Amino acid sequence: MSIARILFAAPKSGSGKTLITCGILNLLKRRGLEVSSFKCGPDYIDPMFHQTVLGIAGRNLDPFFTDPDTTCYLFEKHTKASQIAVMEGVMGYYDGLAGTKTRASTYDMARITNTPVILVADAKGASVSLAALIKGFRDYREDSHIEGVILNRLSPMMYSGMKELIERETGIAVLGYVPVLEDFGLESRHLGLILPGEVPELKENLNRLSDTLEKTCDIDRMMKLASGAGEITFDKDKISTAGLYTSNVKNQRVRIGLAKDEAFCFFYQDNLELLEDLGAVLVPFSLIHDRKLPDDLDGLLLYGGYPELYARELSENKSMMESVRTAIQEGLLTVAECGGFMYLHREMEDMERHSWPMTGVIDGKVSYTGSLSRFGYITLNEGSVFGEKIGPLTAHEFHYFDSTSCGNSFHADKPESSRHWKCVHSTDTLFAGFPHLYYYGNPAFAKNFIDRCHERRLT
Repeated sequence: MSIARILFAAPKSGSGKTLITCGILNLLKRRGLEVSSFKCGPDYIDPMFHQTVLGIAGRNLDPFFTDPDTTCYLFEKHTKASQIAVMEGVMGYYDGLAGTKTRASTYDMARITNTPVILVADAKGASVSLAALIKGFRDYREDSHIEGVILNRLSPMMYSGMKELIERETGIAVLGYVPVLEDFGLESRHLGLILPGEVPELKENLNRLSDTLEKTCDIDRMMKLASGAGEITFDKDKISTAGLYTSNVKNQRVRIGLAKDEAFCFFYQDNLELLEDLGAVLVPFSLIHDRKLPDDLDGLLLYGGYPELYARELSENKSMMESVRTAIQEGLLTVAECGGFMYLHREMEDMERHSWPMTGVIDGKVSYTGSLSRFGYITLNEGSVFGEKIGPLTAHEFHYFDSTSCGNSFHADKPESSRHWKCVHSTDTLFAGFPHLYYYGNPAFAKNFIDRCHERRLT
């Protein structure tokens, strides 16, 4: 398979790659192209910005969660109808596991998917040193895939001279610059960027950004670079879902409630679609606005988000809390991750450390710690999922809250590290904890959940 594709990376976080990626996506869409977008790594929020621009789901690709064959399969699956694919990197280009490896870095993704890279370099406060930085990044690995650079936050008066200098000293094409844009930035909160719906006049500002990029960047040269990307190959017999589907899967229809509102909004689209492929009919509802769970459910999904920002509203919706508590206690198959896990506690603090009563399914309290309690990749070992051993689960944690009852059903191991801890409450009917799962890492999790839901429906 060969599709035009490009990856925007940066030497470090905060260089402007999300802003520039969204501007380029918007510009390509305005040109009438069918575009697909991907975020490298486990981040939920950047794909929301991509989706706001394109009107279709942004995807995640993560070489820690999935092996190379599965990673390339997912890329191919989501680009079949596209003319060009745009990827956004994560952190610094070579920053991978444990801060000491390149595995699971943006570079690793470029290598696996054989994708040309445009490095977004923050030019504010630098000049000749940019050439040294860019050359260093290009030469750090022989197969760096870095083929172009965009200079962010650069004065228009300096561009011509900087372009000539960098191209002469490094041999890398300078594809344009972005001036300092007044009154438009993407602010952050404790879990990353604020959400697209919270950015005033986002679409108008993105159009203004795209207008600027049209003038200051060589978009045609970027397209040529993307069109020159080589082939992507993978072995379909080695992807993680090979052999997962059986002849009776499509007849195994089950109704799964999906908590989805302003408090619970972190989803991997691939997770939802894999569940649907296995027989799930997803039924969205709101833990804030609805008074009870939807009728006739076989399972329940409580994913992550920002419940701490809506603690009062969640706590005051007592009829919904009672509905959730009763359903889980009566054996409704439930997956609760991070924010959803917090909602199941007896008490939960908000950002001001005011404590609010929650459902009480988990006899513990969630408190705001003021700093990252645990973050990064982990592998969950030793535990069972709905009563069955299915092997290791690759996962990710990122939270500023901690619990007095994190669970002890699984052993969490940090990659390239000796750090480990116990976590997750796992029973025959409940899987609840801080870790976020990406189901293609071990699709048996999704299949076991659907199988148990189907057995419940038949009883």
